[in-house]
Amino acid sequence: MLSVHAAHALLPQGWARDVRIDIQAGRITAVAAEQPWDGQVQRLGCVVAGLGNLHSHAFQRAMAGLTEVGGRSGDSFWSWRELMYRFLDRLDPDTFQAIAAQAYMEMLESGFTRVGEFHYLHHAEDGSRYANPAEMAVRVAAAADETGLGLTLLPVFYAHSDFGGAAPVPAQRRFLHDVEGFAGLLDGCRQALRASPDAVLGVAPHSLRATTPQELQALVEMAPGPIHIHIAEQTREVDACVAWSGQRPVQWLYANADVDARWCLVHATHVDPREVQLMADSGAVVGLCPITEANLGDGVFPMRDFVQAGGRFGVGSDSNVLIDAAEELRLLEYGQRLQLRGRNVLSPGPESSGRWLYEQATNGAAQALGVQAGLGVGAPADLLELDEQHPAMQHRTGDALLDSWLFAARNGALRGVWRNGRQLVRDGRHVNREAIAARYQAALGRILA
Repeated sequence: MLSVHAAHALLPQGWARDVRIDIQAGRITAVAAEQPWDGQVQRLGCVVAGLGNLHSHAFQRAMAGLTEVGGRSGDSFWSWRELMYRFLDRLDPDTFQAIAAQAYMEMLESGFTRVGEFHYLHHAEDGSRYANPAEMAVRVAAAADETGLGLTLLPVFYAHSDFGGAAPVPAQRRFLHDVEGFAGLLDGCRQALRASPDAVLGVAPHSLRATTPQELQALVEMAPGPIHIHIAEQTREVDACVAWSGQRPVQWLYANADVDARWCLVHATHVDPREVQLMADSGAVVGLCPITEANLGDGVFPMRDFVQAGGRFGVGSDSNVLIDAAEELRLLEYGQRLQLRGRNVLSPGPESSGRWLYEQATNGAAQALGVQAGLGVGAPADLLELDEQHPAMQHRTGDALLDSWLFAARNGALRGVWRNGRQLVRDGRHVNREAIAARYQAALGRILA
């Protein structure tokens, strides 16, 4: 049994003062406001719930900053992808785990307390299977356990290079499965997560490009939890889908699959008004990754139309070119402001932009990751303590604290992070930062030196 006392906390029903939070076995068992501090339990300042990161490719953290050179013929997502494929050839299981641990540590330090790992690096460098076909999933779980980050593991099914079941290209050899082999991988993933009692297992058809309609149906039927899929990220993808099927990607998906609240549609950048309404009505979560989408030049999702239609969303760090929970939300709002030429364009009120973005993203990510959100009884005891002495956050209360963190602060805005009731970040630094960073440095030396 553990208890903490927050001077003020953002509860599902709003801000409250003098909040005692009781925790047992990593879960919140009681929340009571207007409780004087008894001088015994740990005293905290401003507390909010941890944020879920609903889309990550952890290994890409090691590529950050290495693809920022364009060519004479131009640069795009597709040329970036070729560089990523070549980078994959350098990763063995030990290196992969060290990179994932570094990424997960940085997520915790930025305010993410659970990750949806969209995991598609399955096989050895030459495409052969490891002795344990789920070896790389084991390494994902080990990195999450080492850092303490909550894990929703989303093993990826990848079989084709383009729409219509096109044969895969050699560079995709480390990703590939047929349906039977993928079922075996799922069994291996279950074993990999046995030591992590609050881990969640889902499935991730990589994209409509990488699966046939028959394979997609089989994957949905075997899904043990959430279903995540990349969709409509690039205009070239939309054009290819229309050429193949006569329909746009989201339109085709809704016509051929029972999309519901289990689904997370990652990116969905290029959608028309009919598709926006389909997504909102289905209860699916749209997974937005503003930093990566900006880095890759994807485009801007029609967020205000989606919000006005009642859509649900969360954010993810995707390529992990920069891991920063606040920046994902800040850029989400700022991208819309630039496009719509207005300020505070997403929140319908009366909440401030910062509070509305944070609460909506927290709830959306929790749904997409298969867990309960917020500081309520039964939820994971995932807590963030904001540093009210940070220059951007002094003399603020309530919504202004969240607004100042998301829009006006940089490093040092989080004092502490708890996951399942265990403090993992103190004074802005992960408790095992030195050891994790040393292994990451050694791994980079092996693959980049």
